[in-house]
Amino acid sequence: MRKFSNLVLNEWLKLFKKRSFFVPHLILVLFPLVLGYIIHSVSPETFASAAEFTKQMLLPTGMGQVMAILTIIGTAGIVAKEHSQGTVKFLLIRARSRTAILASKYVTVLLYALSLTLVAAAAIFLSGLFWFTAGGGDTGVADILLSMLYGFVYTFMYATLVFMLGVLTNSTGVTIGIAMFAVTMDKIVINREFYKYFLFPNLDLSAYSNGGNPPLPGMTIGFSILMLAVYILVFLLAGFTVFRRRDVA
Repeated sequence: MRKFSNLVLNEWLKLFKKRSFFVPHLILVLFPLVLGYIIHSVSPETFASAAEFTKQMLLPTGMGQVMAILTIIGTAGIVAKEHSQGTVKFLLIRARSRTAILASKYVTVLLYALSLTLVAAAAIFLSGLFWFTAGGGDTGVADILLSMLYGFVYTFMYATLVFMLGVLTNSTGVTIGIAMFAVTMDKIVINREFYKYFLFPNLDLSAYSNGGNPPLPGMTIGFSILMLAVYILVFLLAGFTVFRRRDVA
């Protein structure tokens, strides 16, 4: 376990040392501040409190897409660049299995997504305190945490998709391009029975909160969680299988 932790730490330090590491975090600090100003200027009664502002902004329909996009850009090259720069062979000559090496990269991707989620939550709440009242409304801590969970699940799925694409394509540009296209298309709902088995209509679990209508008839939160679990399994199996069998010159 300690050896695996060292692998994760090594991958995290490689991400951390990049000059672009803090850019997404800075964007997530400034974006809710600007957005809060615009909302407060146009319609100050939109949110009754900072808590309500935070709850709504953390959802996939709020800043969830922004967090997903920043995660895509920040982690798309974690595997692909190792191949393009030829550094992957130095990793593979170590006394570590390919599975452990790739798993450490995947854990690092998830930690990066989690760091963006936590920074966004803190920044949104502080921006809410600045532009809206501290009290008021009936939104509590549990509501905020639930919204954070919905937002993280959304980001988590895209992080896993990007991770798989990076392994399969070995191209940062292609990985980002496909993932960004998916983000722009995931709000489109095709009103057909078969579409509920696709990834996109199952991404936003917040659609089921407070008795909300499901994206398509016959869908439930249990069904969507099951479909997300299946897609995660497929993505990881594809990525790990290809990585373990690929020849590295």
